[in-house]
Amino acid sequence: MFVLPNLVTLSSIFCGFSAMRVVATDNPSVDDFYRAAILLMFAMLFDLLDGRIARMTRTQSAFGLQLDSLADIISFGAAPSLLMYKWMLFRLPGGAFIAFMFTACGAIRLARFNVLSSGASGTPIKPGKYTVGLPIPPASGVMISLLLANHAVGGALGHERYTVAVAAVTIVLSLLMVSTVQFRSFKDLQFNIGTAVLVMFAVTSSVIVWRMSQPQFVVVWLLTFYILIGLFETMRAVALRLTRHDGTEPPVDASDAGTPSK
Repeated sequence: MFVLPNLVTLSSIFCGFSAMRVVATDNPSVDDFYRAAILLMFAMLFDLLDGRIARMTRTQSAFGLQLDSLADIISFGAAPSLLMYKWMLFRLPGGAFIAFMFTACGAIRLARFNVLSSGASGTPIKPGKYTVGLPIPPASGVMISLLLANHAVGGALGHERYTVAVAAVTIVLSLLMVSTVQFRSFKDLQFNIGTAVLVMFAVTSSVIVWRMSQPQFVVVWLLTFYILIGLFETMRAVALRLTRHDGTEPPVDASDAGTPSK
């Protein structure tokens, strides 16, 4: 039973390695990038499954935590960085550094996650409702979804005029991963009015995006919406602290101050 979740994690590594192998040519095509993006989508699926399988089988361990983070830096750090460089960033003088920046910030993010999500013995502890910094799977998911959308529009997003925009997106995602912005982890999601409003807005806006463009752009929008929620909630928390004259922070629910997610 201890082997099962680790095999799922290794499957995620295989998908990340295969994605890099697909684009490791002189002139990868739009279809090559699409196949690589699909492989990374499967890597995300395996990443979602390994932790749940470990919890269901009660086989969580410090070894599994470390292996999972190593898998993430390959499938969601190095692989998306290489895809972005081979797709667009190679056109810029500092494109290689921008691509490396995403991998480096992802590694820092995962190292911080390992420290804060482990007990004194190194075993994983229960995550909280919020995470510190943008988790690496949704950060890489934004770039992966751009490649899926590019395939849907026949490679139009790969035009040279969008190169600077893609570079800016990569830099912003990198900085968000090592930031102190809090994002929802959805580990202990409770249904209430606020949650219902967010779900309804996400569904309605996704339908609008679907009707106005290609279905692949829905994934881009949903991940962007997730990031915007984190930025809004962090700015709201900062505004509340600034309005307090005594300089103390507003009370925080102990259940919300959990460890970060990947």
